[in-house]
Amino acid sequence: MDFLDYAFMQRALLAAVLVGITAPAVGIYLVQRRQALMGDGIGHVAMTGVGLGFLLTWSPVWMATLVSVLGAVLMELIRWYGKTRGDIALAMLFYGGMAGGVMFINLAPTGSNANLTSYLFGSLSTVSESDVTAICVLAAFVVLVTLGLRRQLFAVSQDEEFARVTGLPVRALNLLTAITAAVTVTVAMRVVGLLLVSALMVVPVAAAQQIARSFAATFVIAVAIGVSVTIGGTVTSYYQDVPPGATIVLLTIGAFIVLTALAAPLARRRARARAAADSAGDPTECAIPGSREAADEVGV
Repeated sequence: MDFLDYAFMQRALLAAVLVGITAPAVGIYLVQRRQALMGDGIGHVAMTGVGLGFLLTWSPVWMATLVSVLGAVLMELIRWYGKTRGDIALAMLFYGGMAGGVMFINLAPTGSNANLTSYLFGSLSTVSESDVTAICVLAAFVVLVTLGLRRQLFAVSQDEEFARVTGLPVRALNLLTAITAAVTVTVAMRVVGLLLVSALMVVPVAAAQQIARSFAATFVIAVAIGVSVTIGGTVTSYYQDVPPGATIVLLTIGAFIVLTALAAPLARRRARARAAADSAGDPTECAIPGSREAADEVGV
């Protein structure tokens, strides 16, 4: 535990825990909406914000947050109105974001490709006190949205038409989800990196889905996986001198593989228990598995 004696590791671990909570908390809604790659696209756009931060000598984290939010809103507008040419517009947005980031940081007096690399793949030693403050504020926003509006976000993620019929403001909630995803990307970029943050938003959720039977259980397990791998990856990066972002993502994929291997025997055990209950004369449920939990989430 000697790594806790260093201030930069204390900052890095705090940031890692917050990333481990926020990334899966947002990712679960993106996975439900089949927008698993949104985080990757926002990460590309955020590069322009980082470059502008160096060029204008302003905080790269806050500038990346602003640009990411604008990019996320634009992505939602393209999704609504883009129709057949929407994919082309999104491609130009993503690649333009990358190109803008590289150009701005090279025009900045104090910028260099080395600075950009730390934001692309994460870096422990560069997490400053101002970064931690920004990450804490942004993470609090993400947690408030994902927990406070979980029923509404779940309803929209499952079925937009049904949510619209029930009177929910579907477009406003979609925009809020996109903005929350953009904020999460900037929260995670100092630890995981902009190019790898999408994996931390998606893979823990996919891993949790292998063994969970409800939305609530998936949420809790995914966040537990996220916190575990971010802490484990940060500590491993300190001792082994390896990139933290890559280490965290590989640990996340490892967790997915382990839980996938455990899912088959768990499913067989549940099937045997169900068969035993049927043979004993217990009434069987006609509802789709997990529908009761889904109904609980939307408050019906």
